[in-house]
Amino acid sequence: MRFTILFCLLTCLLPGFVTGQTRAPKYSNEFLSIGVGARALGMSRTQVALANDVTAGYWNPAGLLDIKNKYEFSLMHSEYFAGIAKYDYAAFATPVDSLSHIAVSVIRFGVDDIPDTRFLYDANGAINYDNITFFSAADYAFIFSYARRLPFIKGLKAGANFKVIHRNVGSFANAWGFGLDAGAQLERKNWRFGIMARDITSTFNAWSHNTTLVYDTYVKTGNEIPQNSIEVTLPKLIAGVARSFTIKDKVGILATADLDVTFDGMRNVLVRSGTISIDPHIGLEVNYEKLVFLRMGAGNVQRIKDFDSTYHTTLQPDFGVGFRVNKFTIDYALTDIGDRAEALYSHVFSVKASFK
Repeated sequence: MRFTILFCLLTCLLPGFVTGQTRAPKYSNEFLSIGVGARALGMSRTQVALANDVTAGYWNPAGLLDIKNKYEFSLMHSEYFAGIAKYDYAAFATPVDSLSHIAVSVIRFGVDDIPDTRFLYDANGAINYDNITFFSAADYAFIFSYARRLPFIKGLKAGANFKVIHRNVGSFANAWGFGLDAGAQLERKNWRFGIMARDITSTFNAWSHNTTLVYDTYVKTGNEIPQNSIEVTLPKLIAGVARSFTIKDKVGILATADLDVTFDGMRNVLVRSGTISIDPHIGLEVNYEKLVFLRMGAGNVQRIKDFDSTYHTTLQPDFGVGFRVNKFTIDYALTDIGDRAEALYSHVFSVKASFK
């Protein structure tokens, strides 16, 4: 009952944080919406109620308290857009005492080896390929998580994240930002409930542009000179529920569903309005003795306009498998980050290690 009240309060309060932020971009720090861990990506990112390992530092820090071992590590690598963009993730978690847990997560999403052709032509007007240099455009997130069991409700856990964001486009521009997340989980027999408020106080990125490097080029090409600015990431609320089933003695099934609730106006999702949009997604995991896992999920429902001005609805399916060998878990997912029209699915691998 108290968990339901908490959900209702957060749902009512979050739009208040958005008031006065109408100029904020609808999509900001979107690299933090891709997700971490091949298990989660194979289940269409339905992890708010389910996350119970080191990846909970990203999905819902309250889930860190379900880690059974003293140390847990995780690594993930994936590539998008035919290998042009690379996404890397690393995390570590350990208990502080019997009631609390901490974790550190690092995420990088970047495009490397971008050619800088500003000086392709030399002083004589001839092309000189030796003048081409290369730079990277990358986004970084450093997430520090803390979770603690709450004594007044049995099975209730809460956690929070402090995030440091760094984004750079070579030496041309860079930004630093800070933000907070808060989450909770409640376990009742075979049921698990979760709630996660991302960027609960809004996350602010302060952009600094080195205009001296591009001023002449921008003036000659008629482009607007970029100015230093503040980019705001508005709050998002995610609620989830999961239910486990046992079939015979060796086979188990885990079903889960999440609702992503945004307050920045109409988005191209299943449920949308001028103020609030809701993006549902579901996941399923079947395990054999918790050693072999088969996963699937569906979400990211969108309405797409065709060339003939008609519309059709798309649904993104995800698939995955996992294997646990002693202290190691290896997961694989076949997933996407939204471009289903071209079927640009990506292969995602992650590994997790647990040590006492």
